[in-house]
Amino acid sequence: MRIRLASVVTAMLVVTFALVGCKDGAVEGETGGSDLATVEPIEGSGVARVTLTAEAAERIDVQTRPVGSAHGTEWIPYASVLYDPAGETWTYTNPEELVYVRAPIDVIRIDGDRALLSDGPPLGTEVVTVGAAELLGTEYEVGEE
Repeated sequence: MRIRLASVVTAMLVVTFALVGCKDGAVEGETGGSDLATVEPIEGSGVARVTLTAEAAERIDVQTRPVGSAHGTEWIPYASVLYDPAGETWTYTNPEELVYVRAPIDVIRIDGDRALLSDGPPLGTEVVTVGAAELLGTEYEVGEE
């Protein structure tokens, strides 16, 4: 439980500081977001499609890698795992360039820098390894005025 709470607190602090740095000159759009990102709810899913500009992706240095498999078990980098306040686990997928969608995952266990999954995105799906906390803050519009 300590790891989860610490991860949530750390992620929220990172998001807050990152959004303050990315807020310069931001203008609200109709679907939410700013001139650096748009946030469009995906009907019936409870998650949103976050689309960044190339500038925003560069600012937060978004990096991805595909879901891997070892001994028949899918895994993602532990850096790709996000925890919500209820303790649910998520990761951001990258279905197309500059587009990110939060996806639920079930973590079996953490093995070093890998999170072994019992459920999650299919093998080969690109997941965010750097910048996930900033995407979460963007999706939830943390730091917006």
